[in-house]
Amino acid sequence: MWPRLARTNTWWTFLVLMVLVTAFSILRPSQFPTTFNLRNVATDAAVLLIIGVGMTFVIIMAGIDLSVGSVLVFAGVAAAKTMTAVSGPDAGWGAILLGVLAGLAAGAAWGAFNGFLVAKARVPALIVTLGSLGMALGLAQVMTEGQDVRGVPTRFTDTIGNGRILGVPWLVVIALLVTGVGALVLGTTRFGRRTYAVGSNAEAARRAGIPVNRHMIAVYALSGTLAGLAGVLSLARFTTTTIGGHANDSLGAIAAVVLGGTSLFGGIGTVVGTLIGVFIPAILQNGFVILGVQPFWQSVAVGAVLIAAVYADQLRRRGRQRR
Repeated sequence: MWPRLARTNTWWTFLVLMVLVTAFSILRPSQFPTTFNLRNVATDAAVLLIIGVGMTFVIIMAGIDLSVGSVLVFAGVAAAKTMTAVSGPDAGWGAILLGVLAGLAAGAAWGAFNGFLVAKARVPALIVTLGSLGMALGLAQVMTEGQDVRGVPTRFTDTIGNGRILGVPWLVVIALLVTGVGALVLGTTRFGRRTYAVGSNAEAARRAGIPVNRHMIAVYALSGTLAGLAGVLSLARFTTTTIGGHANDSLGAIAAVVLGGTSLFGGIGTVVGTLIGVFIPAILQNGFVILGVQPFWQSVAVGAVLIAAVYADQLRRRGRQRR
């Protein structure tokens, strides 16, 4: 049942996205539907999309991860500190690779920490990840004394952060590759099937022989790893750690996942839906700027659509329970 419901949710989200694109294209035909503008929209959405892929697995598993924005910052600091310590602005790809691995390892460690406390210590995910949100950000500020780390290798920023392949920014290419792999893993592998099973009924999954605790730790570790990758890519794009610039990333990722049709109650959702959900706020923000509307209205619009999506999900759940 869950694949059919997930596809239905995704189609509704896609319809909303197409309505927004069509409306802005009609209102500003010379500004909105241009290659330059759409490339900017995709680049702006790339980092959030990577976080959203990991969040999709967590929410399908009936969990939540409020810490990904802070883990992103911590991983970016770890990567930047490693790169600058090894070689500085003129570092080659060897030092850059070490920094990238440091960022991924930092993200994975935070994710595994969250998963262990949720699965083994039985602490509610909301509390665990809320605590990690503060801890990761606080430790990042301790490591940097509250100052952004600069001096990131120019080869890294020029290639990954601002470079293109066949006219497409590397950030977008990497985000799409992560999305494609995430969709395949969730839809075609045992890991994906177990994620749906745990989210639908953890006790039933345990009785069916699924190692639920171990799987929960793995899913949270995946979310942390992707947050670490997002931190590395953010570092490449902005050439600095932007410690204060990711306060809303966690909520943005959750909103994108829910807008994409993933149920907050677990067991239903797709990565493709998250891909669509990520672009709804990105399109709204870009379109409002072009129209000259105050950007604060973007938060109002996204919040309204998010509430409507959750309400629709509740109605569907009630309908299934009656049957």
